[in-house]
Amino acid sequence: MTSAATTYFEETGSDNTEAVLAAARKRADELGIGTILVATTSGSTAIKAAETFSGKKVVAVTHYTGFSDPNEQQVSEANQKRLAELGVSIQTATHVFGAIGASSERALAGSQVGDAIAHTLRMFGQGTKVTCEIAAMAADAGLTRTDEDVISIAGSSSGADTAIVVQPANTSRLFDMKVREIICKPRL
Repeated sequence: MTSAATTYFEETGSDNTEAVLAAARKRADELGIGTILVATTSGSTAIKAAETFSGKKVVAVTHYTGFSDPNEQQVSEANQKRLAELGVSIQTATHVFGAIGASSERALAGSQVGDAIAHTLRMFGQGTKVTCEIAAMAADAGLTRTDEDVISIAGSSSGADTAIVVQPANTSRLFDMKVREIICKPRL
């Protein structure tokens, strides 16, 4: 039997970032996990994660280019440079759950199974949905293995408020993904 504490935050959002990173670092060290995935929009949370997880492999998973505006990448060039200096891999890719569904809704006025998966995971919180999504995105890019546990960190808007231990899976084998532990998340 394994026992681990789960932290629940009363609110969502970036005010929880430092506590999330500290709890995730502690659990990564306890479990000997060497790969950390972190969702980031501007790059700021990934920089904080890289500083917190010094000595571990950190992968920053960003919105795809054009997420808000055509041809625009939300991670600033300065933050991209800083992440490179810190040795962080940056994964910029289409969202596993959302992009196909959004495209279908625009073109065909219909939804996809990805929407159902995303909405189901959101019952556990937006951050939980994103932690699973970036685990698949990083696996698809070959930036994490599918036969090893990683820590995946995300948030509900900006910053971080959720961390899990997960065995990633490629998108084509999504249901092989295993959420092993919830380290912390907001109470909903």
